[in-house]
Amino acid sequence: MLRELMGGPLGFSELRARLPELSAKALSQRLTELRERGLLPVERRRGFPVRTSYTLTGRGRALRPLLIELYATGEALLATVPAPGGRPPVRSRGTEV
Repeated sequence: MLRELMGGPLGFSELRARLPELSAKALSQRLTELRERGLLPVERRRGFPVRTSYTLTGRGRALRPLLIELYATGEALLATVPAPGGRPPVRSRGTEV
């Protein structure tokens, strides 16, 4: 979810569309947890229906380098996992192990 919000503010339905594996309840709980930790303020816009926008605080944006490193490490580790049937691992371009 933090990855999606690194690009800028998103509404609940936009986050649901980008994270289809999360139920609405799980997404709502995670947003609440991030807000309680000071990583995510909530902006409610007037109108009908009321729109809610989520964006990262400075503390949330400070996690960007860590997230980039975690994703790069994950890709490198996945590249070393043998494919089914004993074939050699498939390496993605630009990934060095």
